[in-house]
Amino acid sequence: MPDLATLLPMLALLLVTGALAGLVAGLLGVGGGIVLVPAYFYIFVGLGHDGPGLMQVCLATSLATIIVTSARSVMSHNRKGAVDWQILRHWAPGIAVGALIGVLVVAQLRTQALQAIFGLLALTVSLYMALGRDAWRLGPQMPGLAVRAPLSGAVGFLSVLMGIGGGSFGVPLMTLYNVPIHRAVATAAGFGITIALPSAAAFLLVPVEGAPPYTVGAVNVPAFALTIAMTLITAPMGAALAHKMNPKPLKRVFAVFLAAVALNMLRKALGY
Repeated sequence: MPDLATLLPMLALLLVTGALAGLVAGLLGVGGGIVLVPAYFYIFVGLGHDGPGLMQVCLATSLATIIVTSARSVMSHNRKGAVDWQILRHWAPGIAVGALIGVLVVAQLRTQALQAIFGLLALTVSLYMALGRDAWRLGPQMPGLAVRAPLSGAVGFLSVLMGIGGGSFGVPLMTLYNVPIHRAVATAAGFGITIALPSAAAFLLVPVEGAPPYTVGAVNVPAFALTIAMTLITAPMGAALAHKMNPKPLKRVFAVFLAAVALNMLRKALGY
């Protein structure tokens, strides 16, 4: 176990990270997990836990926190009438199935491979955030079953590979099908619950080699508890701010930050 002088700064960092993740989830609609996964990785490495299954712990713990973060975000958005429950009902089954398939894949991979996957997907998300245009469209409305089935599965699957909720893939997808941005952000919070609930439950049954202390399956309990303590406060704040301001300038800045994180993950995956 780490000594107190090492542990206290790390606990403080977890609290700060949880606060930031909640704001990002509510405000930008990209999912707090995109902050949590790399933060958890660096925190656990700083504590001396760098086993072959560390990224599994980071992904699973992030997804567990997203259950609570997304639930609070959905409630906040729903009070403003922004959640499209019809989209959520139609897309939830495919998203949940894709998420469970994602857990099966993650359980077979180790930290280096998962770092590479996270880096590549995060870089893709950052490029879309930086370069995407509001006018881009794939269709005038959300697609029917033939297209919805593979797309919903892909949203769940890719989200679990990154340890994130539904915002990073769900929001761009919905806006590309002409769903207004505020409604897309609100509905994507519901995607997050659909992804995180079954996947986090499944991760409780995944044994992890060299996991940090107090880890159940692949979910680290202290990191989960400390993160939730902050996201319960900050997720509704982010959701409220999303309805009062234009988040575009912040998205550009966050895209640069995310690209830097993604490139650093890729560097580590390549052994540099």
